[in-house]
Amino acid sequence: MKEFVILLVDDEPMVLESLSEELERNFGRSYQIEAAESGEEALEILEEFSVDGIETAVVISDQMMPGLKGDELLSQIHRQHPDILKIMLTGQAEADAVGNAVNSANLYRYIAKPWDATDLNLTIKEALKKYHYIKKLEEQNARLRENERRLNQILEAMPIGVTVHNTTGKMTYANQKAKELLNLENLPETNTEQLSTTFNVYQAGTDELYPTEQLPIVRSLAGEGVRVEDLEIHYPDRIVPLEVSTTPIRDKTNGVFQAISAFQDISDRKKAEAERENFTRELFQLNEAFSQFVPRQFLHFLARKDITEIKLGESIEKKLSVLFSDIRSFTTRSEQMNREDTFNFINGYLKRMEPAIIENEGFIDKYIGDAIMALFEGSADRAVNAGVKMLENLAEYNQTRQRRDRQPIEIGIGINTGHLRLGTVGGNARIDTTVIGDAVNLGSRLEQLTKVYKTPLLISHNTFVNLQDSTKYALRLIARVQVRGKVEKVGVFEVFEADPPDRKQAKLATKMMFEMALIYYERGRTQEARPLFDRCLQQNPWDSIAQIYLERCRL
Repeated sequence: MKEFVILLVDDEPMVLESLSEELERNFGRSYQIEAAESGEEALEILEEFSVDGIETAVVISDQMMPGLKGDELLSQIHRQHPDILKIMLTGQAEADAVGNAVNSANLYRYIAKPWDATDLNLTIKEALKKYHYIKKLEEQNARLRENERRLNQILEAMPIGVTVHNTTGKMTYANQKAKELLNLENLPETNTEQLSTTFNVYQAGTDELYPTEQLPIVRSLAGEGVRVEDLEIHYPDRIVPLEVSTTPIRDKTNGVFQAISAFQDISDRKKAEAERENFTRELFQLNEAFSQFVPRQFLHFLARKDITEIKLGESIEKKLSVLFSDIRSFTTRSEQMNREDTFNFINGYLKRMEPAIIENEGFIDKYIGDAIMALFEGSADRAVNAGVKMLENLAEYNQTRQRRDRQPIEIGIGINTGHLRLGTVGGNARIDTTVIGDAVNLGSRLEQLTKVYKTPLLISHNTFVNLQDSTKYALRLIARVQVRGKVEKVGVFEVFEADPPDRKQAKLATKMMFEMALIYYERGRTQEARPLFDRCLQQNPWDSIAQIYLERCRL
């Protein structure tokens, strides 16, 4: 039995048979299609599946049925199985029934009988996509909650004190060991200026309070990572020397909003604890250094905690979006620079491109000279947003290159989405991570096509259909290309979201006319395509792609 089920409910056997056949053709390979002739039977089937651990993704129900009506059935299903997506397929539903299904069953969609097959299949496809997307989010949230629980357990079990302070210096968390070392029952109300006096913090070997501005936690709240051993807690009957390490905690804008402090009594264990701190720090720095050569996401994909666990020949298949970018005429530029200037130029450019990829949850697989290959898991929007942001960053960078000897930089970006194989290749002396597959080759081909069509950002039809909302981008279909080794052509879309405002608006104004001309051209009707391309150019003289097609029509 397949893992996921689509359940159909209708009291008319002929309707069930017709609907089942339709869905079997389109979804039968991946989903089990089940049918029930009443609401009561549907609830029994759902209960059996629940007991057997089989997930029902979508329920499609008629409204007018003996016994349980469709809206009543869907409401009961929603109470018991809120994750299931509900669709009402009926020709006799009253507005009240539909409204009840929407309000009490979170109805996903209402479809009237007789149904349009295309609309029905598209609705179910999108419903299934949403169902799996919600499931993925739930799994991610569950993992986050579990990670938080484990982190709290770890902190409470640690033999060192751990405290967290906000920007005012107030202690917002202390684990059990910290409360023991600081002799706390409750977290005190204090601020930065009161920290030394509240906790009796002195400079080691003196009777002087530790200067507030030099306190490790205060320095970390200012953005500095600190580790000191010159700090003591003075009590009436004893002095407790502490080793303290503090670190700033930053938000997405790189601003410090908290700082964490880790400290321990080093009276008897100073040497052993110092060695452990050194080992931990070195290991962290080593992992940080290796992460610059092997992206952490690669380790995650291969289910490896660190670089030492990677083995030659490991691989895994993932659905990813791949982005290729390249500087136009880089060879010509580099011939005019010495080797040091060439490296400075490349690094200056790459430093401005990298943030656009990181900010959109992608990672750079490799640099190939001036070229970038980046990968994005999840929504294809991340890759497209990164491409648009790269062009925006480049426009800002070009504004700083207004000297006579510095020509503006132009780049091309190609994005494709599909299943890739990630893994390790190499020999006994050296291994490297890589990504292979047709989807990679197509992404590279799209980047090359940006030169042909004289436009900076192209995406494939595969990426287009994986966008959560394609309407939020300024884009248009510009070609269908033949991929080497493939029979079907691939649609190519230009994303002109980062174009200057006047050119962007001009392309939007002529989009329908351009795409109609493209259809005529693809069908070999160049006489009908040519005047449309000509009209596009009259309204938008900068449209290089329309110019290319107009010239092709004249051949």
